[in-house]
Amino acid sequence: MHDHLATMSVTMNVLPQTKQVAILKALTEGSSVRATARLVGVSKDTVLKLLVQVGQFCELYQDYALRRLPSVRIEADEIWAFVGKKQKHARGPGMGDCWTFTAIDPDSKLMVTWLVGMRTAENFNTFMRDLAGRMSGRIQLTTDGNTHYLNAVLGAFKIEKTRCLGNPDPKLVSTSYVERNNLDLRMRSRRFTRLTNGFSKKEENHAYAVALHFMVYNFCRPHGTLTKERKGVHTTPAMAAGVTGHVWKMEAILDAMNAETLIGS
Repeated sequence: MHDHLATMSVTMNVLPQTKQVAILKALTEGSSVRATARLVGVSKDTVLKLLVQVGQFCELYQDYALRRLPSVRIEADEIWAFVGKKQKHARGPGMGDCWTFTAIDPDSKLMVTWLVGMRTAENFNTFMRDLAGRMSGRIQLTTDGNTHYLNAVLGAFKIEKTRCLGNPDPKLVSTSYVERNNLDLRMRSRRFTRLTNGFSKKEENHAYAVALHFMVYNFCRPHGTLTKERKGVHTTPAMAAGVTGHVWKMEAILDAMNAETLIGS
């Protein structure tokens, strides 16, 4: 972790923070890499380098911060995209279908965890084990009808087979929140927009764009319903889940990354 972060400051110190912020805001509001480069007045390579650097940090930071969460219910789903070419035209490794597994807490609206990869039994198992490791107590979990979830959930949550696996509230058996969040991801990340040329060319960059999107969603973007519940106090999902006490600005992500860089150097 520190080796990655120690190399980040070399490139980022060359670019003024105001431009870094402008790039990140554009990328998380639906602009493509090329459009962002034109808007900010930098090269496409500069945008991609910043995406990789910040995306790495967002991935690592949330992996560390989103632990021992007090969630009582979770909704899980998968959203499709592709890398390089669609599956029927894919020829090389890392090309073709690319799925993002997502797990959201519908109460705090926190995106608890995600995984980018193929829809294989191994990835279902990995995703569920990661989710289970972030929970502090018992939860009610709702997924779609994909049969891979059954074995993955049984293995990850150590459920014993008895006459009844639990006592779920049927009124809460829904995936509407996670599906709505998937729509938000498709609208705000150009790599997920259908019928455009903004798709990812590398799986690594796709994963970093997802990590950046969820960092901004969890920490920087106040949620309307949560804010209304707190009588107008701007509240992000990370605040509602007790992970942070304030709304982050985009500059705070860069500052946190630079502080972590100093620790590791």
